[in-house]
Amino acid sequence: MRTLLSLLMAIAWFGTAHTEEPIVIAHRGASGYLPEHTLEAYKLGIEQGADYIEPDLVMTKDGVLVARHDIYLSSTTNVASKPEFADRKRTFGDKTDWFVMDFTLTELKTLRARQAFPGRDKSFDDQFGIATLDEIVALINETRANGGPTVGLHIEMKRPDVFKQTIAPDLADRLSAVFAALRDSGIPLYFQCFDGEFLREISGMTDSPLVLLVAGSFDQQSQWFTLDVDLPEYFDIVSGFGLNKALIFDASLEDNRLVERLHRAEKIVHVWTARNDALPKGIETPEQELKLLFSTGIDGVFTDFPSTAIDARRAFTQ
Repeated sequence: MRTLLSLLMAIAWFGTAHTEEPIVIAHRGASGYLPEHTLEAYKLGIEQGADYIEPDLVMTKDGVLVARHDIYLSSTTNVASKPEFADRKRTFGDKTDWFVMDFTLTELKTLRARQAFPGRDKSFDDQFGIATLDEIVALINETRANGGPTVGLHIEMKRPDVFKQTIAPDLADRLSAVFAALRDSGIPLYFQCFDGEFLREISGMTDSPLVLLVAGSFDQQSQWFTLDVDLPEYFDIVSGFGLNKALIFDASLEDNRLVERLHRAEKIVHVWTARNDALPKGIETPEQELKLLFSTGIDGVFTDFPSTAIDARRAFTQ
């Protein structure tokens, strides 16, 4: 009964306070099909109908913003097979690897991207390069110029603390200038980060909507995720929250009304990550999971498989 009530509330939500459909965000591009954060993956996400594409940004040794999910390179590139970079492997924090901030853009451009997820298609490994933010923006502009849709950017800055300390103390200023240029060009934009203090720093420099990413903590007793951030503490600086999808349900996959409470506070909710090949326990199909997510009234979903989410959204809203 409660699930039915959630569905009815979501239908009402679509017709009243929120008139737009929830956005579909191509997570690292269409990363379920192609190596993540490549221009080819972003292009495929756009072709599949995503409303936004999501570049995770890191910074090269010479200060160029490029798209990688992590500051280390071994899991998503062929760096380990490049003898000329063997001496770049080092320990940073608790990780021994090759790190993006030790490479210039020219050096990074010699690497090839690889599919990081076991079980996914590896046939495109070593074919595509690492994309810069400028190249991603050019792709969006080219798509628009050729009569395609104006796709938005849902940008995440990875480890701003690291890059502020090592390369760009003025990182917030640099990013705010990028955001201003993007908005002037008419590209829809969100900026997200797990680092709430960095969001607070940049909030006074930009009018772009800010999103605090929240993973939550896994509670051993309940065997489920719980909030570990005081969300209202950030109400004054963010437009909304990018939540681990588990946080909007209880352990029985019943809607816990967190989305509803955040909407009452006039905050948007984008959830991550819907994956066709990694379904939660008790969910049998990707479509079933997406319907459940949409039924809570979320404003957007990150997905590695944009076409699946587009089809599921169409079925749900109809």
